Amino acid sequence: MTALVVIGLSVLGVAIGWGLNYLADVLPYTRKISSPVCLSCKHPMSWKTYFLLRDCEICGAKRKRRVWVVFLLCVLSLIVMWFYPPVKLGFWVSVGLFTYFGLVAIIDIEHRLILHSVSFAGVLIAFPIGLMWNGLRNTLIGGVAGYGIMFALYLMGIVFNKLMSRLRGEVIEEDALGFGDVNLSGVLGLLLGWPKIGISLLFAVILAGVLSAFYIVGRLVSRSYKAFVPIPYAPFLLVAAVILVYMYR
Repeated sequence: MTALVVIGLSVLGVAIGWGLNYLADVLPYTRKISSPVCLSCKHPMSWKTYFLLRDCEICGAKRKRRVWVVFLLCVLSLIVMWFYPPVKLGFWVSVGLFTYFGLVAIIDIEHRLILHSVSFAGVLIAFPIGLMWNGLRNTLIGGVAGYGIMFALYLMGIVFNKLMSRLRGEVIEEDALGFGDVNLSGVLGLLLGWPKIGISLLFAVILAGVLSAFYIVGRLVSRSYKAFVPIPYAPFLLVAAVILVYMYR
């Protein structure tokens, strides 16, 4: 029975991975559900070529390594969630929620972008779960708090960039935080409610600080450090949220 379950979860994981890869390939470019195109030459691809993961018929470009990583992570995640689901969510709700998390993370890692349409979809997913967990009051307070706290950090980042630009005598283009991170924090606030969103954001800040420090040290050791290189923040927010989801009892 366990072997059959793992096989079934693997098939489901591949299906979810295919959907995530497709959305991550088209949404950043078209902002809508559209036919797939080659990410190298931008020529339209047939659904058969895309679905079977074949090379581009025009330029011969191979699929991104990310495609295979997503398939593997989806399969492993489903197996873990089947045997160790979040107590308050259960397996199937967890699948929907974490699939959404995966889409946000992939697009932000690759494009430093959190689309407004994806954030809106997150509201539709997070709000009902938040109501079930926290009731209307704490859900709405959580959404406002998540959005408000990150918006304050976003404004602080703008002030910091202006200050550093003046001190360095050059314009710093990169934002410390993107506004998509503000929207995502509002979505997570609806999901977790108050005061858990505050704890989640604190986890995210600590996690981002620690990993950023390792990144900087590694770059300094390899003598490839460059100041003010943007780092995607959504994965830290999402990892912290997953921790809080599993801590629900």
